[in-house]
Amino acid sequence: MELSVVIPVRDEAGNIAPLVAEIAAALDGRLAYEIVYVDDGSRDATVAEIRRLQHGLKQLRLVRHQTSCGQSAAIRSGVRAARGIWIATLDGDGQNDPSDIPLLWQIACEQPAEPLLVAGRRTRRQDSWAKRQSSRIANAVRRRLLADDTPDTGCGLKLFPRALFLDLPYFDHMHRFLPALVLREGGSVRSVPVNHRPRRRGRSKYGVFDRLWVGIADLAGVLWLRRRATRPVLIEEEAPASDPPPTAAERQRAAPALP
Repeated sequence: MELSVVIPVRDEAGNIAPLVAEIAAALDGRLAYEIVYVDDGSRDATVAEIRRLQHGLKQLRLVRHQTSCGQSAAIRSGVRAARGIWIATLDGDGQNDPSDIPLLWQIACEQPAEPLLVAGRRTRRQDSWAKRQSSRIANAVRRRLLADDTPDTGCGLKLFPRALFLDLPYFDHMHRFLPALVLREGGSVRSVPVNHRPRRRGRSKYGVFDRLWVGIADLAGVLWLRRRATRPVLIEEEAPASDPPPTAAERQRAAPALP
């Protein structure tokens, strides 16, 4: 499996079918992929809609949280369940455009040997003036303090190797700091302009000020992590010892019982 598209959702029933159709249109015939929806404790028909679509789409999978644990936890659950070597993340509200995934994929294929995060940048963001301004200020502060050279960490459209993500330190809200965390691991970050669309169905789960104080605490935590990062340069590494062959008694115990 080359690519897993991981989509965290909560109460997005009306957006499931249109987004799945767009992902299929963008990726069918290009590469081997799967779509992993992570339901973060929805109370509407989100789960029922995903299960309905699974009957006609074998690469559509569902992971469920019993209660809502937040977007970072949902992304992590999806990445851990994913079978793909690479992970593409999308917001479940339909504002990210799946037709941009092949562009990110092409950039990743040009640097296959390097730990890489390809991050979307919403050049024409279709949100309210208040949201755009608060994000602009937050991005400027974060970029200055963390030096992550990423103009839009809030864009949900990202592409990265599954193994790289699982090596990153996990904490709540970590998805907003992926560029800084990837740089901390010795990787690189590429930002590319992507399409952004207005929300047409459902309601946003985030307000303008509800993340302010958490964001400040998270920023302080990432600064602490970055200052304490160490990356050893290996000059020699022994191959792991192979397991000894099983003994006759072990082979006998492992053999299936005859009827």
